[in-house]
Amino acid sequence: MKSRIAGPPDGGYGWVVVMSAFFVMGLTAAVLKNFGLFFLDIQSHFGVPASTTSWVTSTTIAMFHLGAPVASVLTLQFSQRVVIIVGGLLAASGMLLASLDLSLPWLYLTMGILQGLGISLSWIPANSMVSHYFVRWRPIAYAIASSGECIFAVMFSPFFLWLIEMYTWQGTLLIIGGLQLNLCVCGALMRPLATAQSPIQETKGGLEGDATVLVPKRKFIFQCSLLRKPELFLYILFAIFAAAGFFIPPLFLVPLVSSLGVDKYWPALILSVLALADLVGRLICGWIANMRLVRNLQLLTMVVTLLGVVLLLLPTSHNYWAILVCASLYGFLFGCVVAIHITSIVDIVTLEGFDNGLGLFMLFRSIGGFIGPPAAGWLVDNTNDYSSAFYLSGLCLISSAVFVIQVDRLVQRREDVQAEGNRVTIREHWESGKVEYESVAQGFLSE
Repeated sequence: MKSRIAGPPDGGYGWVVVMSAFFVMGLTAAVLKNFGLFFLDIQSHFGVPASTTSWVTSTTIAMFHLGAPVASVLTLQFSQRVVIIVGGLLAASGMLLASLDLSLPWLYLTMGILQGLGISLSWIPANSMVSHYFVRWRPIAYAIASSGECIFAVMFSPFFLWLIEMYTWQGTLLIIGGLQLNLCVCGALMRPLATAQSPIQETKGGLEGDATVLVPKRKFIFQCSLLRKPELFLYILFAIFAAAGFFIPPLFLVPLVSSLGVDKYWPALILSVLALADLVGRLICGWIANMRLVRNLQLLTMVVTLLGVVLLLLPTSHNYWAILVCASLYGFLFGCVVAIHITSIVDIVTLEGFDNGLGLFMLFRSIGGFIGPPAAGWLVDNTNDYSSAFYLSGLCLISSAVFVIQVDRLVQRREDVQAEGNRVTIREHWESGKVEYESVAQGFLSE
């Protein structure tokens, strides 16, 4: 008996999935964004240089990216629900064990490896689940879900700082671990769609091609041959350089502002403002990209370049309010980059190769995320100035924009060749049809 494949409901229980994904984003990425609040306390507690302390964050970032292919494989073998629950247990265990404060290498293992892998196993399937439930309203659903990262980051900045004052950084990690156990609840709410066993489809609005269902288990294989595409190879180089610059400012922004001698709650305010600006940037840039005023890669080049310039200017002023303005611009432009840098992969490898292209992109981006913060910490140790970290970040981002320019040129050249080929094919079909018509006409007249 053939079972029908139901298309994405585009609503109904799907909005429960969106809200679950909203909380997943907040309990994973927003926590990672606020790691900078613990930087000075951990550094002074262990009496180590900034470069040594920054390995905690860089290990978390690297595991987050390296775990992306693993999360994809496990999702296909089991389900998003199972993988998110496992990710929640790993993330919570990482924080709970880190609160034991055994040693700095212990933090590398717990806050770094366990927390990073837990974030990856929760974050990737949550995004995947939203796409399963929505087609027509998918952009809106993604916007709502991803906004959890920004909104929770706004709330967590002052909340974590208050917890550090009340319970020390070790107690704060314990409480965060307890909060992250709610990831298991979010995973439990991710109800899978009906499993399909035949190619018969029933979808709404004629969206058969976009219908997403849970198909029988299949192996997840990366098409490493995609790396032969010069466009994707250059885009991966962009990812490495950009990631090296992306994760430096959140880590060193609080220490930079604290070095000005302001009250400790003011640096936390900057992180909250940064998160709000990030949210606005995502929404506005997504809207602009949807209008198709410029190509995605062109828009990405502009915002990445501006982001690098802002980071170069940010530490030049020793005034708190000037830094707050620059941090707001940084957050806005960062949100713009996040809104389009993943979807631009479709322009490079087409929709058919998107899944494999995204996996390769995330895999290699981990290199930049792993190297960037320690390199910035080494500069801070040798210059005794937090400004050097922002100079490095800005230079990395401006350098990454050069690769996007080259990618855009190659993509445009490929599209021009394809368009010319299509014109030639149409002309050949027209001419062959004309000849055939004339031959038929002549035969008819001769009769």
